[in-house]
Amino acid sequence: MHDTTLLNLFIDDIGTAERLLELIDDEFQALSERDLSRLQGILADKQPLLAQLDQHGKARSQLLLGLQLSADRSGLQALAEHSDQGTELLARGDELNALLERCQAANLRNGRLIRASQASTNNMLGILRGGETPSLYDSRGSAARIGQQRPLSQA
Repeated sequence: MHDTTLLNLFIDDIGTAERLLELIDDEFQALSERDLSRLQGILADKQPLLAQLDQHGKARSQLLLGLQLSADRSGLQALAEHSDQGTELLARGDELNALLERCQAANLRNGRLIRASQASTNNMLGILRGGETPSLYDSRGSAARIGQQRPLSQA
């Protein structure tokens, strides 16, 4: 009974994680293109998937804990040893774990892109505001000494 419920949760979450991975890849593309309206749509689509994964993760943990097993792979292995569906349980658990790791890696990649974009935007704003001096060179290739910098709006 518990093993069937757990297996169904794994199967549902595998489909959810695959869809989430697709959305994270779409998010990367939208971030690269700076398509904010598409990003908003992707974020709206990601939220229910994340909520479902979280809810099912808690349900899986509660099932294992309710059977006096640890809520990790060793607990799943212990359940699988006493189940007719043990091999399938372990295979689906490993498949879901691999998918979630891919989602995490893709999400970290997107985070790096966001931070690089923020840094670039902040540098451009600093130049426009006149707070940062761009690196300029004189005819000899040395750093030019520039006197008082003014914002571009006052140039």
